[in-house]
Amino acid sequence: MIFGKIDYINLLPFYVFLKKEIKSLRTKQMIEHKKSYPSNINRKFRKRLIEAAFISSIESKKYKCLKIGIIAKREVKSVIIKKSDKIKEDDHSATSNVLAKVLNLKGEVLIGDKALKAYLENPSLYIDLAKEWHDKTNLPFVFARLCFHKKRRLYASLSKKFLRRRIKIPTYILKKYSKKREIERREILDYLKLIDYKIDYKSEKSLKIFFKKALK
Repeated sequence: MIFGKIDYINLLPFYVFLKKEIKSLRTKQMIEHKKSYPSNINRKFRKRLIEAAFISSIESKKYKCLKIGIIAKREVKSVIIKKSDKIKEDDHSATSNVLAKVLNLKGEVLIGDKALKAYLENPSLYIDLAKEWHDKTNLPFVFARLCFHKKRRLYASLSKKFLRRRIKIPTYILKKYSKKREIERREILDYLKLIDYKIDYKSEKSLKIFFKKALK
């Protein structure tokens, strides 16, 4: 199992689950070794250096994917744009940079835990891209999908197990992320309530609309 890990809070429940499911210490160490940010995980997946990962939605349409992803039901707080007349993309992003263009928004795109921290400190400075999308389409936004090159049965089985379970994040892990990201534990838990993982009918409809608009 060669899995590419995106070490963002929005995937924390999945990695807590995965850590319990995987028995091999070597596999756990390999996953930690492969961790990176979204655009780099996309590159590694493209080069087949990893066999599965949560791939940016805009990239994922070229690959085999499962009905699990990173979905903002309405607002998200961790994919934002700082209001400005100048356009500045986030090098760690793929989907979010395209989403800003689709929404015709100018400014500095920020994603991930650094974006969440910035938004929580001063929300008035930023536009939440998922909220903007929902306001325009009345649909959730899918930022990434779990895609794979091989071992479909393995990843499909893991996905189904994860989606059926309610994951409780251990206190020691919350403390670790809170300290490292400088975000309060309560705020981390509140943020995770904004995230969904099951790609349902509405999510699929949203993806199709996004892909169509992105082509333009």
